[in-house]
Parts: sequence; structure tokens; C-alpha cells
Amino acid sequence: MEGLSFRSLTFMLLIAFLVWSSYIETCNARRGKHWRQSRSASASLYKKKGKSHGSSHHSRNGGSSKPKPPVAPSAPPPAPKEDIPSKPPKKGDDNESAATFDVLDFGAKGDGATDDTKAFQAAWAAACKVESSTIIVPSQYEFLVGPISFSGPYCKQNIVFQLDGTIIAPTNYKVWGSGVLQWLEFTKLVGITVQGEGIIDGRGSVWWQDSPYENPLDDEEKLFVPSNNTENENLPTPISSSLGGKMPTIKPTALRFYGSFNVTVTGITIQNSPQCHLKFDNCVGVTVFSMNVSSPGNSPNTDGIHLQNSRDVLIRNNDLACGDDCISIQTGCSNVYVRDINCGPGHGISIGGLGKDGTKACVSNITVRDVIMHNTMNGVRIKTWQGGSGSVQGVLFSNIQVSEVQIPIIIDQFYCDKSKCKNQTAAVALSGITYEKIRGTYTVKPVYLACSDSLPCTGVTLNSIKLEPMQEAYHLYDPFCWQTFGELLSPTLPPVSCLQLGKPASNHIQNDHDIC
Repeated sequence: MEGLSFRSLTFMLLIAFLVWSSYIETCNARRGKHWRQSRSASASLYKKKGKSHGSSHHSRNGGSSKPKPPVAPSAPPPAPKEDIPSKPPKKGDDNESAATFDVLDFGAKGDGATDDTKAFQAAWAAACKVESSTIIVPSQYEFLVGPISFSGPYCKQNIVFQLDGTIIAPTNYKVWGSGVLQWLEFTKLVGITVQGEGIIDGRGSVWWQDSPYENPLDDEEKLFVPSNNTENENLPTPISSSLGGKMPTIKPTALRFYGSFNVTVTGITIQNSPQCHLKFDNCVGVTVFSMNVSSPGNSPNTDGIHLQNSRDVLIRNNDLACGDDCISIQTGCSNVYVRDINCGPGHGISIGGLGKDGTKACVSNITVRDVIMHNTMNGVRIKTWQGGSGSVQGVLFSNIQVSEVQIPIIIDQFYCDKSKCKNQTAAVALSGITYEKIRGTYTVKPVYLACSDSLPCTGVTLNSIKLEPMQEAYHLYDPFCWQTFGELLSPTLPPVSCLQLGKPASNHIQNDHDIC
């Protein structure tokens, strides 16, 4: 029994020793693993201290990059290339994007007599294939170019048309056929820029002399007697039509942009256009600055800048002299900002005419400010036909200096370019129109606000208006208002007592079809 007990005790001690040995090995293994991790962390810490003391960022690959060889103390430490973000490439960094295409290299003569239209077409076809390319129209040359379209939509982006020479329009009636709507046209492009110190000369007098009075006259002419002895002025001495033929009755716009994004026009001069000088239609993101328009004050229908169905437009620092509106803002325009404009001669700055032939017009968020007008027919104006629909809302005319302007402030909802127009009840709704800081001299009537009987103007605000008459020989008229509601934020000179304060008692509710 004692022997059995001794053997049992010995066996149990042996089992306990084996269990204890196994536990010790396991703990040692775990302690060894932790020790290795600590050692690795120390090494990592040591490597950080070897770098610049100001740096505390890990490398992008999580510390797996190979260690760099030691650097002598006198030499600066090498920059970690993986930590420097690469800069985006700039336009023109590579040879292809900096490509230039001189029209002279494509056969243009630039002598003012040879037809260079095909050379311009060839230069455009080449530039169209290269992003950020430049077409060069060099200075000291005069290029005769017929109707031409510089068109996309498959052209590369950000093409520059560098105009430093002069482009002249043909006076041969055969070139124009039965008539075209535009002479130089850029269509369906992205990032197109026309810039330089050159001239686009439409030589429009050959068009004006054939039918100077066939085009509709500005309706505001019925309101006054011509001033400054302009009634009997003749048009400029015309350039004779080549081959003695008569020019078409359809007159072209000199420079038109259609269906394009991010359009810039700067530096150039457009003069003597047969009709409108510069037009933007269905464009988004338009900038026009530091350019000139120059045509006689009695050249018919020669708008300076014409906007239609375009938005996000900035027009600034331009000198505009023409025979119609310096700037015309038509239907479909929104987010238009106009400032620092010299306007005159011309018909002022206008929104409209809108709603012709029962059409729907939508115009919103228009700002016109810091403008100087001299010897213009109108100042700042909104004009609509009877029978239209839609709305004009959110308009600010601010800081307009007028000198010898016939009617500085106009709303005319009875616009008519014929001898007589039919009376209609439908109208374009006008609301939220502000005139502030309109100052200077007038020659006929200071304020003319004629709104629709069925849809009166609302929210018309006048503030800081100071208009004084010129001491002229003909009769001057008092301010006129009809169905115009709003507020006077300050006394006006002369007093505009005809403006009705508040809102109309009953106002026509537009149909859903009429609302923009």
C-alpha cells in the first residue's frame, strides 16, 4: 500500500512537472514575440529621428520603402519624392497644345483684294484637331473673308483665335447670295476665345444705303422730336457695291457665337456691321471685356452686343457706339452682369423687345451698373409687345450717368415696330425692377413707365433719381406712368408722383403656360 502510494505520488509529480514545463515554454514564446515587436518599434522611432525633426508624417507606402543611404552632414537631405504631389499640366506645356496656325501659312494673301476665305477654313480645320491651339491672324494685313463658320462640335477645347490684323467683308453682292444671317460664326465650341488688337470691318454702308428705311424703326421715336439736329443727317458715304448689284435685304450679323460654352471676346474692334455687331445665342459662360464697337449713330439696326437664350454672362469695360441698342438682352437670358460701359451714340441698353407674335419670354437676374451714356435715344429700357407671355423679374439698373439722353428711364409694354399694332390683353409680366442712382441730363422726358392694363408692373423701385433737363428749344415732358406699382425709396428729381405705391388691388393671375 505504501509502495502504491509512493508510485502514485511519483507519477503525479512527473505529470505536474511536464505541465509546468509546457507552460513556461509557451510564456517564453509569447514574451519573445512581444519583445521583437518592441524592437521593431524602436527601430522605427530611430529612423524617424534620423529624418528632419520637423516631419511627423509617415511615408505613403506605410514605411515599406527601402532605407536611403546616409548623407554627409554638409549635404541637404534628399526630398522624399513620394511625398510631393505632381502639379497639373498647364496649357501649352507640351508641343501639341501650344500649336499655332498662321493663316498666311495656309495660303492667305492679306492684301485686301484676294479672297482668303479658303485659307481661313484650312487653318481652322488644322487648329480644330489640337487642344489649346491658336489661329494667328497677323497684324499689318487686311484679309478679305466671305461668310464662314468655324464650327464644332468635334473640335478640341480651348482654341484661341488671335486677331491682330483686319478682316473685311466682301461688298460683291454675289458672295452673299439671297442673304445670310451671319458673316463670321463660331458654333458648338467649348472654351473658344477671340482676342487681339485687330479689327472686324463689316463695311456695312453698302448695305445701309440700299435700304436704310426698310427696317423697323425703334418704337420710342414716336415719343419725341429728334434732338441735336440729327433728323436730316445722311448716312455715311457708302462703299459702292461691287459689280453694281444690290445687296440682299437680309443683313448679316458681323460676329456670332452659337451653342458654345465658356466664350471670351476681348481686345478687338468690330465696326460698320451690316446689322448687329456681336451676338451670343444659346451660349453658357460668356465674357466680353475691353472691346469696341464702332458704327454711326444713324446706321439702322446695328446693335452693339445682342444676347439671346444665354446665361452666366459678364460684359464689362467696353466702348459701344452704334445705331441701335448698345446692349440688347432678349428672351431666355439669365444671370447677366453688365458694368463699366461707355454707350453712345445708340439707343441705350435694353431688355427686349419681348413677346412678339404671342411668344413666351423669360428673363431674370439682370444687373446693369456703372454705365456712361452720351447722346443716346434711350437710357435703360424694358420693352415688350402686347400679346406675349412669360416674365421679366429681378432687374437692377444702378449708377447710370446720362448726358443729353432723350428718355433715360423707360418701361414700354406697348412696343410696336409698325405704324399700328393690335391691342391685346395678354402681356409679359414685369416685377422686381429697380432703378437707382440714375443721374444726368435729358432732352425730352425723364421717366416713361407704361405697363399693361391687364397685368400691371409690380415691385418697381426708384431710388436716388436726379434727372435735369437740357436747356433746348423744343418742349420737355413730365414723367409718365401707367399701371406701374412699387415704391420710392428717396425723393426724385423731378418728382415721379405718378408711381402708385404698393400693389394693385387686383392682378391678373398667369396661367401655368405663362409662368417661366
